[in-house]
Amino acid sequence: MYRKGDFHLHTKVSDGKLSPKELVKLAQKEGTDIIAVTDHDTIGGLDEAIVEGEDIGVKVIPGIELSTLYEDKSVHILGYFKNIEQIDFNFKKYLKELNEYRIYRGEKIIKNLDSLYNIKLDYKLILEKAQGIIARPHIAKAIVDAGYDYSWNYIFENLIGDNSPAYVPNKKLATEDGIQLLQSVGALTILAHPVFARNINLDKLLKFPFHGIEAIYPANTAEETEKFIAYAKKYNKIISAGSDFHGVTKDDSKHASTVGEVFLDEKGIEIFLHKLNEI
Repeated sequence: MYRKGDFHLHTKVSDGKLSPKELVKLAQKEGTDIIAVTDHDTIGGLDEAIVEGEDIGVKVIPGIELSTLYEDKSVHILGYFKNIEQIDFNFKKYLKELNEYRIYRGEKIIKNLDSLYNIKLDYKLILEKAQGIIARPHIAKAIVDAGYDYSWNYIFENLIGDNSPAYVPNKKLATEDGIQLLQSVGALTILAHPVFARNINLDKLLKFPFHGIEAIYPANTAEETEKFIAYAKKYNKIISAGSDFHGVTKDDSKHASTVGEVFLDEKGIEIFLHKLNEI
């Protein structure tokens, strides 16, 4: 039986710093024997991570973090698959269209930064470093690397945040539709980091058919963790845990945890895997 599980991790295939292979190696180093790779809106790093996990003895659950909107507010859904073979053509096609839009979105934000704030960035270089998918952390890093005297938090809050005129929103997918999309390909669906679901009625949100809730998360206070565990019990959801590791430092962003900083223990992993295998 697995002893320590971290079910929310990112690689450079979306907006993390490590390759899938490097991430799995770090998990082994940190004593985490089962993980899920959950890059934003892409499954591009799963094959590499799974192969590396098989080579070094770390169980890798294929996953994804899907971006959705609920009442015009961002809600992320963690989806987990028994195996990558179950991911069908239509789902892959949707993700391809989503990633093509992300490329357009990234270029548009960079143009807006130039026209609105006179911040000049090399779009092609950012795209190359991001390996084809530009997310906001890539743009924030490019601003810092270009020598502009802004902190990471200032960039996110004022230059590329949701309320900035330079911001371009993601493609709109309703949360209910996102759950249905994932469950149509047999995915286990978990509400990601409810601590960030500010100004959202969790009682209403959890009436959607999520299988579980990410109740254990590094940004939680102890009281918030207890609150989310209580929500899981109230709505008969399983509990998940994830570090949301991106491979950045505490100076860079809120995503400053390491692999396995928070985790499911042996009993929690058993419940998680049982639910994954029964759907």
